[in-house]
Amino acid sequence: MANNSQDTPRDLRKMTGIWVVLSVAADLLFWFLVGPHVPPGRMTETAKNNQLDFNILLVIALPVIIGVWVYMGYAITHWSAKRNGPEPVGGASARSNKKAQVWWIAVTSFVVLFLAGFGTVALIVDHGSGGGEGPNPVWMPAGAARAETAAINGTGTGILTEPGGEHVLPVQVIGQQWKFTYRYPTFGGFESSQLMLPANTTIAFNVTSLDVIHSFWAYQLSVKADANPGVNNVAFTETKNVGNFTVRCSELCGLWHGAMFNYGSVVSPSDFVTWATTTEAANHANTKDLPPFAWTYTPDANNAAGGWFPDGTVTPYSTVETYGAKQPAS
Repeated sequence: MANNSQDTPRDLRKMTGIWVVLSVAADLLFWFLVGPHVPPGRMTETAKNNQLDFNILLVIALPVIIGVWVYMGYAITHWSAKRNGPEPVGGASARSNKKAQVWWIAVTSFVVLFLAGFGTVALIVDHGSGGGEGPNPVWMPAGAARAETAAINGTGTGILTEPGGEHVLPVQVIGQQWKFTYRYPTFGGFESSQLMLPANTTIAFNVTSLDVIHSFWAYQLSVKADANPGVNNVAFTETKNVGNFTVRCSELCGLWHGAMFNYGSVVSPSDFVTWATTTEAANHANTKDLPPFAWTYTPDANNAAGGWFPDGTVTPYSTVETYGAKQPAS
């Protein structure tokens, strides 16, 4: 028999009851069983916050998905048309329901506005959520700007400690076809193909390129920043747990783009200092031939193009500048 308008409230109550039970069960199972294992993990504060954001979005999305499934299932089982049978749904209630329309508009508007506010607050609190903010970040961790200035001016060494107790380490990421190099200005400015970071420290990544556009993506750290030639792109995160991570280039940069990756580790502060001081001493002879630490570099000016410009000579690329490292003793 066809449902009439008096059946509609009963059907809505049934669907609502099924939807509430399934939604609560699904959200609880996801939050406690799946949520803690959702990528990118909890190696950094940024990764932890992004994992939380993702989990909150899923908790909101699951009831929506389940609501659609419940309605479809209920419609198939209760309102499906039979051959030569009566119209399964009829009457004014089948054509319009102002109460349902108002609730739909109200709930969806609230969800959209909530997500907009939630995302904005997350960007501010998380200092850009691990994304590159350009050379002049709008939101910075406490003390990061002062610590980086000290590093550039040569007045700060090692892992920098702010008056409030925050630990800051500036690291420069240099992209070029097809590798990443990491420079540590507070440890003599040495370069390394390994990205080693201390735990419980605010890391200020200064990302640039020597040639084409690359993109520095440390997924487990939840940090991603484009490497543009002539631009210093700053991204922040705070390391928490020790562990290993992978760095990939996520911007098509030429023939061997797919092979442009390497690995890094977050270690204890004492292990990091031991590694950094040992590496600084081992690379001293090479470091003194590098150009002075700067936010960006001109490739032909620091021998990246493969040429050799001894001291006191004028390069083919400039009639006024003198480039090149010191010539080794013969």
